Amino acid sequence: MTTTAIRQKLYDYIRGAEDRKIKAIYTMLQEEIEETYAYWDDKRFLAELKRRSADRKASKSNAVDWEETKEQILSAKGGKKTYGGL
Repeated sequence: MTTTAIRQKLYDYIRGAEDRKIKAIYTMLQEEIEETYAYWDDKRFLAELKRRSADRKASKSNAVDWEETKEQILSAKGGKKTYGGL
């Protein structure tokens, strides 16, 4: 059975399952569901972030800072503030 088929079967099952079964399934998977990735503890991620930041500061990248990006978006939209007050 494909992963897609399994997902669909699980989705269909959960939609109609009794509350106690839903709670039992959640209890079994709770740690995995709530697990978050700790970016600031990932040395490879931090090294890449530092490298990109250094490239940006040395003008080695085409990256645009947030203020400039926001300005471009607002001017393209006729100055309208949308999407959560960009």
